[in-house]
Amino acid sequence: MPKEGKVFRLADVKKHNDAKSTYLVVHNKVYDVTKFLEEHPGGEEVLLEQAGGDATEAFEDVGHSTDARDIMEDYFVGDLHPVRVSNLYNSFSFFFVFCCVVYSSSWTGWILPVGVALAVALTYRYVTASSV
Repeated sequence: MPKEGKVFRLADVKKHNDAKSTYLVVHNKVYDVTKFLEEHPGGEEVLLEQAGGDATEAFEDVGHSTDARDIMEDYFVGDLHPVRVSNLYNSFSFFFVFCCVVYSSSWTGWILPVGVALAVALTYRYVTASSV
């Protein structure tokens, strides 16, 4: 049965980016691998390069074994908060491009995208400022 953990924002994980405190995100799960640094078969440098960030792609590119995936569960500390900056950014980018193509005939075509940009920025500030 999977362990229950805390919910982390990516900004919180980014604070743990050195050998004293090393957090990684793999598949939206947060792991504290600080005690595993010296034991990692690939060396601690590999983990420290990814420290404080999303290491999913690097983890999958290596092709870790089932045993490695089982060991990871010992270092699980929580889940990544579902609202991520990249999701907001991708949604906004699509909308902005769509609006610019459809309404690009004059300066009035920029009003809607700029308004949406402000709304997204304020929403992002609110979401990241609120406590979990």
